[in-house]
Amino acid sequence: MDKLSVMNAFCRIVDRGSFSRAAEDVGVSPALLSREVKLLEESLGASLLTRTTRTMSLTDNGQLFYDEALRILRAVGQIEDRIREGAGEVSGHLKINAPTSFGQMVIAPILPEFLERYPCLRLSLSLDDRLVDMIEGGFDVSIRIRPTLPDSALIARKIGTMRQRIFASPDYVAKNGVPEAPDELLHHSVIGFLLADHLTSWALQGPSAVIDVPLDPPVRVGNSLVLRDLLIAGRGIGTLPDFISDAEEAKGNLVRVLPDYELPAPEIFAVTGSRLGLDARVSAFLEHLSSALRR
Repeated sequence: MDKLSVMNAFCRIVDRGSFSRAAEDVGVSPALLSREVKLLEESLGASLLTRTTRTMSLTDNGQLFYDEALRILRAVGQIEDRIREGAGEVSGHLKINAPTSFGQMVIAPILPEFLERYPCLRLSLSLDDRLVDMIEGGFDVSIRIRPTLPDSALIARKIGTMRQRIFASPDYVAKNGVPEAPDELLHHSVIGFLLADHLTSWALQGPSAVIDVPLDPPVRVGNSLVLRDLLIAGRGIGTLPDFISDAEEAKGNLVRVLPDYELPAPEIFAVTGSRLGLDARVSAFLEHLSSALRR
């Protein structure tokens, strides 16, 4: 059990007066927070919270734990601040994991400025489209693009939202026509993304409803940049994230298909192993990345 993390979570529960509001603050589920408090109480051999369906209050032992936990957390924060102020710079080794296409299209272009700003920093960037065990891999932060993330001991911080829309090349639509409704996609050559949840079914969000379109893509690839290149070459219709499609659409290499419809927008999460706060290296990187995403 990570005692400092549990202390932080417990204090947040008390301050917010609710497991659900505290869970939202720290980026985990209420069920996970409830389990952690139960484990804490079992380890102490004492009840800290009295809970009913409508109210929650501190026991005497809970009040004692809350007061001492606040004192300890403040002391840890002050020590960290002093060390960071004394160091005066972001340094050390930062290990990042990210999806391949996002790493190439979004992270790689911002690295020169980031490294120039923090010259004492060592950096490792690992690109992998499959979900990796970031703790086993020794990563400080993992960028994950998902509609939601499952409960885990890791902490996920939302840093952006991605749009996923439908595209084809001008040559393809000139030769094959443009589908006017989602069900007309069944008569077109669709290129699928192997690692996506929507490989064989697109839940398209339209003006008034969500329409499920079953698919059996004859061509399936495991990399969004390969998918982009196939679309530009006129090989079919497919979906692309905005960080890949925007530039190609602006240059006229791709055109929107069914512009009133798009897939559910995945969230961009930064996943770390600590609930207490971010390492200075991770904080600097995520601030830099978030700024780029806002632009």
